[in-house]
Amino acid sequence: MTPAWNSTRWLLSHTPGSKVQARLGRIYMGWLTFRSNPIGMTGLVIVALLVAVAILAPWLSEHTPFTQSLPDRLRPPSHDHWFGTDELGRDIFSRIVHGTRITLLIVCLVVIVAAPLGLVVGSVSGYFGGWLDIVAMRITDIVLAFPRLILALAFVAALGPGLENAVIAIAVTAWPPYARIARAETMTIRHSDFINAARLQGATHFRVITCHVFPMCASSLIIRVSLDMAGIILTAAGLGFLGLGAQPPAPEWGAMVSSGRQFMLDQWWVAAIPGLAILIVSLGFNLLGDGLRDVLDPRSH
Repeated sequence: MTPAWNSTRWLLSHTPGSKVQARLGRIYMGWLTFRSNPIGMTGLVIVALLVAVAILAPWLSEHTPFTQSLPDRLRPPSHDHWFGTDELGRDIFSRIVHGTRITLLIVCLVVIVAAPLGLVVGSVSGYFGGWLDIVAMRITDIVLAFPRLILALAFVAALGPGLENAVIAIAVTAWPPYARIARAETMTIRHSDFINAARLQGATHFRVITCHVFPMCASSLIIRVSLDMAGIILTAAGLGFLGLGAQPPAPEWGAMVSSGRQFMLDQWWVAAIPGLAILIVSLGFNLLGDGLRDVLDPRSH
């Protein structure tokens, strides 16, 4: 038998010999399920291409995203400028390529801040209950009562325009759904036998929450995060469109749409191409989230 066949049999064994083998087997079975989902694979390809473009941005673009050339302003797509040029003669293809880095940076920073915050708030409130749960959930309800973009605009208006402040504003408005999900999962399992067994063995509340509750909430949280990434991108693009996100001359897609809207009738590519980039990337994250939901959601099996 070939080594690949042996490794597959080892991963799919019904009697794993260690925790590592069991976990790797579950990951491999999840990958097989995900691979059979064409929608999820399409989203994975789009997101993988986005990451690859962000990494290879300096080598993919022949022009710098900041160089202005007024004699070449508003040129249509051509061999020299694949996506045309904007009102300042800057190459739109180069700005789109380098803008992927800003998009990924915003998504990653927001997820790093909002997801752990929502996980901690929801798990702690669901585990202890009582007045702590009431206070935490009322705060969550207050934040959820406002549309995300409107609340983000309020925070950015208070903090001032800029990429860092935009990330903070989006993260502050993004954590409540994660807290709700973590609370619901925690309340389902907090009286389970394995939780009671951990307590009887002398485990502290901190250890029970971090070692038993957090892992049980992880799959639902990952699904929600993957589905929310498109919303994060759209919110960031909306802030950039209004001039409250990444500031010029940064090649942020929302700001590019805003600067090109006055040329929509005659030079459509200035605003349409960055808008199309936002659409494709948002669609990719949505498709990826649907695929992950089929793999990670136990109710789908």
